[in-house]
Amino acid sequence: MPAKDFGTKFLCFKCTTKFYDMKKPDPICPKCGADQREATVTKSESRRSRLSAAPKIVEAVEPVEGAAEEEEIEAEADEEIAADED
Repeated sequence: MPAKDFGTKFLCFKCTTKFYDMKKPDPICPKCGADQREATVTKSESRRSRLSAAPKIVEAVEPVEGAAEEEEIEAEADEEIAADED
């Protein structure tokens, strides 16, 4: 059976009832009587804006020259301590 054209489908912003406007000029909810033209329009988030809000990948920062020397000194100290314990 072919689908009948009931007009535009709405979801009431006050009572969340689903209804068709039956091609009438005023989309009024049959349950609560709210005029759907008074609903605040929320702009849906586009895919592009969601992708731009994604965290950026940052390249690793090269270590400071002094930090590498400190690591070598600590490693040598650990080796000396291990040798002294034996």
